[in-house]
Amino acid sequence: MKRVKGFVSVVGFLGLMFVLSMNGMCFGAVESAGIPEVPAKGMVTMVDIGAKKCIPCKMMAPILEELEKEYKGKAAIIFIDVWENREQGQRFGIRSIPTQIFYDKQGKEVYRHEGFLDKQSIEAKLESLGVEK
Repeated sequence: MKRVKGFVSVVGFLGLMFVLSMNGMCFGAVESAGIPEVPAKGMVTMVDIGAKKCIPCKMMAPILEELEKEYKGKAAIIFIDVWENREQGQRFGIRSIPTQIFYDKQGKEVYRHEGFLDKQSIEAKLESLGVEK
């Protein structure tokens, strides 16, 4: 009888681990570790979904760094590498990279752009959402 109980416990434990892992709650490394909350609560947010090794994404990297400094505390500027975090592509419905998604202060997606986006265009979109530089 002890063997049966032990077997049932093992099967139950393995079943629980399977269910937890299917819900993204596995005890191992979390795939989206390090991904900030998108959209940021109560703040206009621009998320750039790309990859550190994609050419247009590399061209945008210094622009995003500048914007992040210039808009600190006023708007959230976030970069997510979908080659390192593949599940994020599906989460955001990405068809090509880079893709920029803008959210208003209420967290509603208000604009989406695919491809390289210059600094002036990003600033204009942030301004149209009420963000002052």
